[in-house]
Amino acid sequence: MESVSKKLSLVVLVSCVAVAAPGPEAAAKAELKRVTARKGDVVRGKETYQAACASCHLDNGAGQPDGTYPQLAGQHPVVVLKQLADIRAGARENAQMLAPTQALGEQELADVAAYLKLLPIPRDNGRGEGELLDDGLALYKRDCLSCHGRSGEGNAKSATPVLAGQHFKYLVRQATEIRDGTRKNANPKMMDAIKGYTDTQIVAVADFMSRLVMPELPKPAKQK
Repeated sequence: MESVSKKLSLVVLVSCVAVAAPGPEAAAKAELKRVTARKGDVVRGKETYQAACASCHLDNGAGQPDGTYPQLAGQHPVVVLKQLADIRAGARENAQMLAPTQALGEQELADVAAYLKLLPIPRDNGRGEGELLDDGLALYKRDCLSCHGRSGEGNAKSATPVLAGQHFKYLVRQATEIRDGTRKNANPKMMDAIKGYTDTQIVAVADFMSRLVMPELPKPAKQK
């Protein structure tokens, strides 16, 4: 009887631990809170980025025009950190990114995000054929502008990503996955906004978004 009692106690203990363990979304949210509280070091961030990320996303953070890897330069740090935390916790499935991101510490993540923010957004990104730009503009104004901004500048406070300079094919792929519900960590507002889009509408708005250009920042005045 004692042996049976011990086994039952062990089962109960394991069950309690399993129930208490946070799910992927909760774990990602907790890590995001911790890592955004850290101050990123740009110098260390460059070193880490070159060692762990540049082989795919390129030295200048431009990614690949064929959409296999997104453009990261100029992105809001909180956006980068949210996606990394989601991937590390399993809240967003990305087999190619899982091992590289899990190999980094939380301070290294903060450093990389700070470094990427300072990289200039390239203007030679991959774009569509340009045949549906009027339709894309209308869709963007109706469904996207209020969150992503007139120039695709996004919003750091709401963790809304910069779209300016992003590759057309990457935008098409992500929008399609969000519409179809296969990207697990998608923003519910975006899911609702594009759930009725046809493939043609996704192509149209993605082509328009890929042509958004961030305004040049004013140059600092020369000291007299």
